[in-house]
Amino acid sequence: MFLHELAGTAWLNHPYWKSKFLIRSDAELDRLRNSSVTHVWIDVALGDDVAPAPELRPPPAASTPEPEQPPAAKPPPLPALSLERAVEKASEIKNYAKLEIKALYEQARLGHAISTAHLAPLVSDISESVLRNPGVLTSLSRLKHMDDYTYLHSVTVCALMVALGQRLGLADDELRVAGMAGLVHDVGKAKIPLDILNKPGKLTPEEFEIVKRHPRDGFEMLAGASGASGEASRDVALHHHETIRGNGYPEALAGEQISLMARMGAICDVYDAITSNRPYKAGWEPSQAIHSMAGWAKAGQFDTRIFEGFVRSIGIYPTGSLVKLNSGRLAVVLEQHPSSALTPRIKVFFSTVFKLYIVPQIIDLSRPGNIERIVGRELPETWGIDNLDELWTGLIASKG
Repeated sequence: MFLHELAGTAWLNHPYWKSKFLIRSDAELDRLRNSSVTHVWIDVALGDDVAPAPELRPPPAASTPEPEQPPAAKPPPLPALSLERAVEKASEIKNYAKLEIKALYEQARLGHAISTAHLAPLVSDISESVLRNPGVLTSLSRLKHMDDYTYLHSVTVCALMVALGQRLGLADDELRVAGMAGLVHDVGKAKIPLDILNKPGKLTPEEFEIVKRHPRDGFEMLAGASGASGEASRDVALHHHETIRGNGYPEALAGEQISLMARMGAICDVYDAITSNRPYKAGWEPSQAIHSMAGWAKAGQFDTRIFEGFVRSIGIYPTGSLVKLNSGRLAVVLEQHPSSALTPRIKVFFSTVFKLYIVPQIIDLSRPGNIERIVGRELPETWGIDNLDELWTGLIASKG
């Protein structure tokens, strides 16, 4: 039978990272029976189900059939907040998430057992922010001091995993599982000596070998994590540095040997890493990162289908990107259009003709009659712009 939904237990408690799958063996059925799941919904159209027993009694007399009940409607999507309120809310989540992850790492460094159950409310808050206002939390979390990178990297990857999972069509429970996996994917770095983790220069071959241990360390630290999220979290922790072409680590898996969640994690991890300021390099602009990662995907580092979904989830010109318009003016991307990657909402603020700031103007490129269009991405340093983050968030940008 094809399972459509698991019921009767919290998503953290059952042993599956997904709720829709085909039961293929007696062993899988026994595993389901022995789990905390009390009942399931099945899809008879997708499973090889037993034919109904023949009717033993004569059918009732013909009567007016009762009207079919319409299928239960999906809950409506969460209404978007205003950009100002979304940034404010995302900033609050970012700050308390950093404290939660920092405490988790401190426990790991002390050798204590790692529990993730208490992080479920945080994952829910991050998921809600992403589903209400896509791009705001991920772009805001990209703005971090170098000292906070390790902790806020986890928060950003969590948000990116939720956004990507939604674009790939994962169910709500799977989105939370993906978010949890993203949140704890790098916990193994707690075992890396800080002088190596925060080294401002290039690592020696010996130091890099130490860094390469963190996927397996993370997998072992999460051994006590139970249920669907525990299974996915261990998998992503262990395999987020694998590549489709098979030259990753620690197990050099390739192609379909790498799970969906781990392939998602690999993309989200790299995107945040290259767009963040690190001790040894400045972060790339979001659109620059997307352009480079597209080439890496073609070369076999990432799953191309999932990467396409990732680009759609954050936009060809992600929130916070600097773009040039056909009028010669520069703008920062404020919000993505839900279905058109080329027509985000933007704030125009600079004239390339006069090389001067102009009165800011907010434009929705998707509105009928609009004559402006994006012709390309730009680097802020080309035009001497150093307040881009402040322009789109309304917050004083953090330097670090």
